[in-house]
Amino acid sequence: MSDHSQEFDTALAAWRENEKSCADLHKLVSQLRFDHSIELVLFRRDIYDARPSEVLNHHLYAKTYAGVEIDIDLTLKITETIANLGLAPSRIDIGVLAMEFLQSGSTDLEAFIGDKLAGFKRAGGDKMTPKDVVLYGFGRIGRLAARLLIEKTGGGEQLRLRAIVLRPSRKLTQEEDLLKRASLLRKDSVHGKVRGTITIDAGACEMIINGHRVKVIYAKSPSDIDYTTHGINDALVIDNTGAWRDRDGLSQHLRPGASQVLFTAPGKGIKNIVYGVNHETLNLNDEQDNVFCAASCTTNAIVPVLKVMNDSFGIVDGHIESVHAYTSAQNILDNVHDKHRRGRAAAMNMVITTTGAAKAVSKVIPELDKKLTGNAVRVPIPNGSLAILSLSLENATDKDEINKALRAASISGKLVEQIMYSNSNDFVSNDVIGSIAPSVFDAPSTLMSEDGKRATLYVWYDNEYGYTCQVIRLAKYAAQVRRQHYYGS
Repeated sequence: MSDHSQEFDTALAAWRENEKSCADLHKLVSQLRFDHSIELVLFRRDIYDARPSEVLNHHLYAKTYAGVEIDIDLTLKITETIANLGLAPSRIDIGVLAMEFLQSGSTDLEAFIGDKLAGFKRAGGDKMTPKDVVLYGFGRIGRLAARLLIEKTGGGEQLRLRAIVLRPSRKLTQEEDLLKRASLLRKDSVHGKVRGTITIDAGACEMIINGHRVKVIYAKSPSDIDYTTHGINDALVIDNTGAWRDRDGLSQHLRPGASQVLFTAPGKGIKNIVYGVNHETLNLNDEQDNVFCAASCTTNAIVPVLKVMNDSFGIVDGHIESVHAYTSAQNILDNVHDKHRRGRAAAMNMVITTTGAAKAVSKVIPELDKKLTGNAVRVPIPNGSLAILSLSLENATDKDEINKALRAASISGKLVEQIMYSNSNDFVSNDVIGSIAPSVFDAPSTLMSEDGKRATLYVWYDNEYGYTCQVIRLAKYAAQVRRQHYYGS
């Protein structure tokens, strides 16, 4: 046997052993998820539904961004240790734990993990009361929210999708409409197929999604609905229709059985929240805050990065240009539209339009009020957008320091769920699709002026999925069902 053949066989055998370890890891991850509502992630990436090759690829994150190499054997041992600790429902990043263990120089893994997670409530303590959720509308964001809610149910201690509200169809029977809605949920041209099964019960007017019986309520307006008649109580209504944008309009959802309203667009007269930055401004015991919104996809993309830049270097002023995928609010072919330029064919034109994201920043970071301008260009792609941040800084710096600050924020701290750091020179818009972070910072593209006081940053974002992940994070916080989490000390 040649040396090359022997090396080939050795490498393949090692890979197969790693895949077997991934299978053992998956078994433990599944048991913790379903039996104890403990969700394990690897550098914020979900590993419950991932292929072994995906899990092994996730391990490369530590080497790429933190200079530490971790392997599947270590993360498997960490998972085994966690399984024996008897923790309460929680979300734990085993990749970060592995990285911290190697950096610590410790040789006692069990003691190290036990110490890191010592503050977590033990199993048998207070249990969360699950929160019922109603999706009002079932468009792009609504269907992605349904996917995430079903996928993240786990042991059922958090959010439970109980109903979807739709306007009655003028052309289809109820059963025909149900079938079409289920088909749109099952297969998506951008985000692919749902992992699982979706059927309908036309008689009960329900969708059965991976065992979840979700009531479909047909109503012309919120005033037609009494959620308690469907066994729904104290629900959070997620309005993704855009039919109402102010407090008075959105408050119509506060019907019997519904106690909170989350709007998936910028709102007027209500708090605009970017989870991870200003979610703690919500007073969950004040009825004035029972109607709120998750701002816009662009606002969620730029605010975390602006927060890091302002805290680290100070922002004097700046301009935000959003290069945004086209949306259903535009025309597919040239036709009359009530807004300038949007009447031209969306898949054939770049269209200059307005964005309120720059002004919305001040609602989330008040110290940036009147410091930013913004505009947008809609481009002929269905999903995946880019924000270009041109900023004047108070303190002179350089490219390395800016990238270092954003890399650190993506690995540890309060914004690890919001910022993903990319050092790829080949990152393009299609690569951001499916990102769970609302901001993907493109480090190689950072530009600096000679005096170090003018920076241009590039931030990618999945304007559908990444934003919807933020909506669900905010929903969990508002419903007070967000579990303890460990993303690093």
